[in-house]
Amino acid sequence: MLEKYLQYLQLEKRYSPHTITSYRKDLEDFSHFYLKTEASGDISKADKKIIRNFIVELSENNISKRSINRKLSSLRSFYLFLLKIGEIKVSPTESIPSLKFYAEKQIPISQKEMQTLSDRVLADQPDILEKCIIEVLYQTGMRKAELCGLMFEDVNMNGNELKVIGKGNKERFIPVSHDLSDLLRSYLEIRKPDSEHQSYFFVNQKGKKLNEKFVYVVVNKYLSLVTTKEKRSPHILRHSFATHVLDNGAEISKVKKILGHSSLASTQVYTNANIEQLKKVFNQAHPRASKKEEL
Repeated sequence: MLEKYLQYLQLEKRYSPHTITSYRKDLEDFSHFYLKTEASGDISKADKKIIRNFIVELSENNISKRSINRKLSSLRSFYLFLLKIGEIKVSPTESIPSLKFYAEKQIPISQKEMQTLSDRVLADQPDILEKCIIEVLYQTGMRKAELCGLMFEDVNMNGNELKVIGKGNKERFIPVSHDLSDLLRSYLEIRKPDSEHQSYFFVNQKGKKLNEKFVYVVVNKYLSLVTTKEKRSPHILRHSFATHVLDNGAEISKVKKILGHSSLASTQVYTNANIEQLKKVFNQAHPRASKKEEL
């Protein structure tokens, strides 16, 4: 039944391979727990008590609340599928709430730090691939999985845009600067994919598709040269991109489209208006504030 569900995600929901892998991992974790506690591999027979016990064990193993909620979400989706095809009548996840937690504050790399990285580090960097990884992530806000999966045919350097396939297999177009297009042209001069990986735009020294771990290592290495902030990941470059363009006046609805968010609430996380900015907006726009200044 698990394989049938994963096939449904691939063919009907059109989820990306990365997303399907995550669902598989979550459901296999639960299957192992169910087999251990119930001596059965048929998780379609699970009840609420088993789901709760699974959550308890995850907590006792110091799994983060965020990760537990993700696994619970995967289970909800699986049992909704079973309901849809008539395999079960009631979902065992029904009325089981997600765990409450306060999301950790993500502190973006500052614009000054990114300028230092560009002017003093990347300017003299001979490794064009690594330079591309940093610049593409920061200048487009794309996810590391999207960068690794970027197809050759989706890079339009003459039109200065990239077509990106994001979560849920949704495609979007991201504009890029002339300078970034020139950098990508320079990369093409040293790009040597093998025959099996000809379609991927970015490939490693062996001609293979980039893996996400390599991208993380590259980003962490370069950000470590310009910042002491704890978070130095590809996602923090995405976070920094969104924060900086919003701080510089970009419309949040357009940033939402570039990031590939399905809801505006997801994009609002990146708004970084501080109290001084709020004071400035208040003094410029609020009629009461204007009257005070006139007195």
